[in-house]
Amino acid sequence: MSSNNMSERKLRILQFIIKEYIDTAEPVGSRTISKNKNLGVSAATIRNEMADLEEMGFLVQPHTSAGRIPSQDAYRLYVNELMRSIGLDKDEKLSIEESLVGNMEQIQHLLEESLMLISRITNYTSVAIAKKMNDSKKIKNLSLVYINPLTAVLIMVMVDGSVRSNKFKMSNPITEEKLDIISKTLNEKIKGKTIEDFDNNFMTYIRSQISEYNRIFDEMFNVMSEKLDKNLAFNVLLNGATNIFNFPEFSDVTKAKSFLSLLEQKNELATLFEEKGIEKGNINIIIGDESMGDILGSCSIITAKFEHQGKLLGKLGIIGPKRMDYEKAYSVMNYISKRLNKLMEDT
Repeated sequence: MSSNNMSERKLRILQFIIKEYIDTAEPVGSRTISKNKNLGVSAATIRNEMADLEEMGFLVQPHTSAGRIPSQDAYRLYVNELMRSIGLDKDEKLSIEESLVGNMEQIQHLLEESLMLISRITNYTSVAIAKKMNDSKKIKNLSLVYINPLTAVLIMVMVDGSVRSNKFKMSNPITEEKLDIISKTLNEKIKGKTIEDFDNNFMTYIRSQISEYNRIFDEMFNVMSEKLDKNLAFNVLLNGATNIFNFPEFSDVTKAKSFLSLLEQKNELATLFEEKGIEKGNINIIIGDESMGDILGSCSIITAKFEHQGKLLGKLGIIGPKRMDYEKAYSVMNYISKRLNKLMEDT
């Protein structure tokens, strides 16, 4: 719904109500509005205008409260037409520059730092959905750590810097010295390989190199392939998950737990980030509604793409209450996503 056929005065009153509700989380009454001298409108006029706005579907009266709160259409109108980019202050920009530039050596470090900055500045939960690079499948280093004659730990360091480990049992006992020999031999042959490289020819070759320990290799390989195959096609990174407790809408323990449970559902989060909302350049703003369920219906999500050489690598996003400070949140996401994309392009 647009502001067509809406007077300037109605727009100013609606904008004031939205901002007041964002700040206080309390329904806004005509007396509160009349105290704002910049509006220059009498209480009686304000009541009439609020009644019109309610009839138009922009205001809602919660329960028996005398005040009103913005509706779904009000938030959409605000984001579409009334919201502006307020920019970040000098200290915030400096903090972002120092943090991002200092973590350029790996994409994951860069994303983690970006999420920390977003959560710290906005006080909302930040999320990154990042497509896995081929390097996340390549083994940089493999080692077997001796626990006892029948137990070892397989540790794989991937080329992207991630670490995967798992304990496994051996059917035949082995000494620590022999396990170390196997570990060093396998590491020389396997590093730089992906699980797809382990075809029949390669497996036969590996067994020929450690023929005395083929059984142990097979047991280790079962663990290794399971560890690599079970990974999702994308990584989900989070920061500020408990920030939601700072908002009265989620003071109910059951609702807060449901929100935290949602954050654990990685496939659902990835699907959610693909929802089409109000698009402003690289920024997508999804305003929750009743069709999204009780939890997401109380939230808004702002996402931004990050790319390298025109190829989509993933999305950054924030999740907060529907009455989030859209101007601040949009400005932070817009600035950080532009800097992140610039750094990725330059490197």
